Amino acid sequence: LACRHHHCAFPVSRNGLCVWNTATAQPLYLSGHHYSISALSFGSKINPLLVCSASHERVIVWNLDECTQKVQEGFTPRGIVIGTLLGMVLHIRFSPDDQQVAVCAGNQIYMLSAKNEAVLAELDGHLAPVTAAEFCTWEKSMLISVSEDRTFKARKLYLSLYIFNFFNPKVWDYSTSQLIYQSGIITAFPLLSLLIDEENKQIITGCAEGQLWIFSLISDHNYRCIAHIDLKKEQKKFCNKLWKSGKEIGEGQNNSKLCKTDNMRPEGSVETSLPILLIEHCDFFVCFHHEENIYSSQNTSYFWIGTSTGLLIINLANFELEALLSYKDYSDLSIRIARSCALTRKAANGKVLCLIASMFEDMIAVLEVNLAALVRIQHSNFLPCGNEKNLSVIASLFISPFLRNHYFRVIGHLCKLNYFPTGVKNTVKDKPLVFHSKIKSSGYTAAPRMAMFAPNTNLKIKEASKWKTSCKCKNKEYPLESYPPIKYEKEISVTCKPTPIFCLQYSGDGELLACGQADKTVLIFNSNLTDVHNVFSGHDGAVNSVGWSHDRKWLVSASEDRTLRVWSVCNKEPALILGKEKFQKTVCFAQFYFIDTFILLCCGAEFHLLSFHLDTTKDDLKRYKQRSVCKLVQKFPMTSAMEITSLSAVNEFYSYIVLTAGSNRALEVFDLNAGCSTAVIQEAHVRSVHQICQNKGSSFSTQQPEAYNLFLTTAAGDGIKLWDLRTLR
Repeated sequence: LACRHHHCAFPVSRNGLCVWNTATAQPLYLSGHHYSISALSFGSKINPLLVCSASHERVIVWNLDECTQKVQEGFTPRGIVIGTLLGMVLHIRFSPDDQQVAVCAGNQIYMLSAKNEAVLAELDGHLAPVTAAEFCTWEKSMLISVSEDRTFKARKLYLSLYIFNFFNPKVWDYSTSQLIYQSGIITAFPLLSLLIDEENKQIITGCAEGQLWIFSLISDHNYRCIAHIDLKKEQKKFCNKLWKSGKEIGEGQNNSKLCKTDNMRPEGSVETSLPILLIEHCDFFVCFHHEENIYSSQNTSYFWIGTSTGLLIINLANFELEALLSYKDYSDLSIRIARSCALTRKAANGKVLCLIASMFEDMIAVLEVNLAALVRIQHSNFLPCGNEKNLSVIASLFISPFLRNHYFRVIGHLCKLNYFPTGVKNTVKDKPLVFHSKIKSSGYTAAPRMAMFAPNTNLKIKEASKWKTSCKCKNKEYPLESYPPIKYEKEISVTCKPTPIFCLQYSGDGELLACGQADKTVLIFNSNLTDVHNVFSGHDGAVNSVGWSHDRKWLVSASEDRTLRVWSVCNKEPALILGKEKFQKTVCFAQFYFIDTFILLCCGAEFHLLSFHLDTTKDDLKRYKQRSVCKLVQKFPMTSAMEITSLSAVNEFYSYIVLTAGSNRALEVFDLNAGCSTAVIQEAHVRSVHQICQNKGSSFSTQQPEAYNLFLTTAAGDGIKLWDLRTLR
């Protein structure tokens, strides 16, 4: 996202670009990318106003005046391609004279000419993706960048334990491509944002855990750290201060009260991280030029801090909050958690333009903040009057009338992004290649197979409606308005003596709970834990994994004895047994896949895809011989891993994606339709991932089923992370 004066730039329809003039409410649509746009930036000058967009395959500079003129003349506007095939671009920034563009792609920074396709310099040295870069205006040819670097120190062993996940900014002289400064260790979390304070000659950087650092850029200060600000603590202090004066943040429509003290958290609340997405200058005194009472000295600098949950204003004189705006406190705003945001540097008519994108939905909103009203309300000793407007919400899709609140206005919920390309139709015709019309074909008349799996979509309407209705009645939905489950309601002992429980899984309808134990048994309980539904025994080792089928009739279990068993819920004898001769190592995970068409299991550093047929009938003469059959389809090895520590795949609807985590701390994405690995995230966590969880959703939702499979969480010894499968970040 990008903002500049009255202009907002954001991607639409996956690879298109929209530049919206909020003054005239006229959108300008630009096309030229073939892949998703990952970074945007406006130029430093107003005339001409430039905007740069970057994707995986190209970087394009657009002259908005020329593009607008082309559209008025009926032509398609074209930009200047200044770079191609640079990789995943996370950040771009124009130089102060708009002659060069710094492109942060992967671990490198490319200095490109803004006039033509020319690489002026390549700055390497970072060991992880570069997240932000800024030009130093008072010292020519100086560029400052921050990254997700993880620095290893071999001098002392204990240092490597503490700084394994630490990150550091670097300072470059891009005219000679020479690294002239590298800072020491700053934090254990990725550095996400960066700003240069020209007035005080300082840099401000923020990380993913709500921490701010301020460094001096004065030549004889040697980039020393001036201040460290914990935004979580500052938010609590600010809320307590407002609570004591009898105020609430926001419009008060949802009756959300502030905490009285730091250690009093509302019941059911969950503490989350506070990633700093943006740091921008704040025109604080311009908005108070008619005020006689100025809250602070005229020499003080103020900055906007954009986080995932709201906007903050920091006073650099005392490093305290001056104002706080939380997204969740405004009913007119549909976005509660932001994944990215952008702000205008200068206020227009006392109002600041803000652009935010939702974390969980394909939605973008434009906000207009009345800075003077926001600060005045939160600092005064009286509640706002009814006619004082400091937050407003402007209607969606550029056409609805304004909806106003106190000091905030949502100018629009602009777009629903389309991340799913339409399917390609098969154009090969079924023509016989033999002379006889009635002959059994050997397969040459069929179209070539374009997909490894093909879901059965030829259900009759009546059958599909019955299936849909019955499943809707059985499935239980978690109440969205309820608090997360943080208190246990019941506790039972599953065995007479203490026995470790290695795995648990609810059935899809929430009626039954399967439990795998160290005593080699599998127990099935009712969901309310009032009765043992069934007990399965037969494994010779501890049960590592249990998994339900989609129709809730079967249960698959894997054990330390290197065997896999499939059980019928109504029968205590296994319907299928795969013995030790099938596997060289312990089967640590097993589940049904592709709506009970296959079984996935982990064995060592690879996972197996098995096709199967279950038959519980018995032959009187061969009653001990199982009729169920199972066949290995393919083995998929994980890249550079000694062992797969976790696996996840969707069985609720047809999905080709399988996610694995290895002992090498990597996360790998497999496309079983293509039959190969498609992406690897190296060092996804500091420690090995022991759990992957996908948002599996429901196959009967009004949305596309694939839309539920966009986010996943990974859990390891260093914490829990939320990932976006579209960007693998």
